[in-house]
Amino acid sequence: MTTTAVPETRSLDLTRQIVVISAMVFMIIAAMVGTGLFGGTAVQDLQGGALDADSTYLAPARPAFSIWSAIYIGLVAYTIWQALPGQRARDRQRAMGWWIALTMVLNGLWLVTAQFGTLLLTVIAIVVLLVALCITFRMSVLTRTTGDGFVDSLLIDGVTGLHLGWVTLATVANITAWLTTIGSPEWASAATVWGILVLIVVLLVGLSISWRSGWRIAPALALAWGLTWLAVARLTGEPQSPAIGITALVVAAVILIVPVVVAGLRLVRPSSD
Repeated sequence: MTTTAVPETRSLDLTRQIVVISAMVFMIIAAMVGTGLFGGTAVQDLQGGALDADSTYLAPARPAFSIWSAIYIGLVAYTIWQALPGQRARDRQRAMGWWIALTMVLNGLWLVTAQFGTLLLTVIAIVVLLVALCITFRMSVLTRTTGDGFVDSLLIDGVTGLHLGWVTLATVANITAWLTTIGSPEWASAATVWGILVLIVVLLVGLSISWRSGWRIAPALALAWGLTWLAVARLTGEPQSPAIGITALVVAAVILIVPVVVAGLRLVRPSSD
């Protein structure tokens, strides 16, 4: 009769679980403060409206931001799950918990910065968040094993992937908003060209994330979601740019289709051998 060895609990394991819970609570409170629920300014009106859907050529339409609900629900679910006694001493939780906690804190700090800081500070905050998410997602790839199960895939790989994909596009929009406020009016004449070039870079970044993660779909889903709403904003709203809108749709399709096709081929190939 074989028995499964129970991992030995270390002194930092309980501390890690508490830190993750604290980070989640901070993120939720910061989100309430940052979105104006406690009497502050609504997000679309922050920084003089520079972060709204009609502020730049690379800003997604407002419905795109509903993805935050899925990300926040996923992070709350992860927080509850990782706090279970059975998760305390798992090696994957030891590797991922601290990083996920950091991304939640940085997420909240961006909203607080947007509410009380300057537009440049929001750029710095979101770039730091993006770097932390890149490291966290890479850690999720390196620590993933075939026996981890569905919950691991959903709450670690899936939620972190969605978070990374969305923040990748949000970083582009945030930097564009800042550059628009400090740029010369003459820049507007080249906005379409620069917008298309930036979207090509987003395409390369999105495919790179998929490739480096073994063609996981979550980052691509978030990027495609944001790019589709960016296209809607440019095709139906202001500032209008059909060229940027169509480019965004094409980039969204490629970013989403390529990992799906590659993953499908990987499933089919073994059965055909």
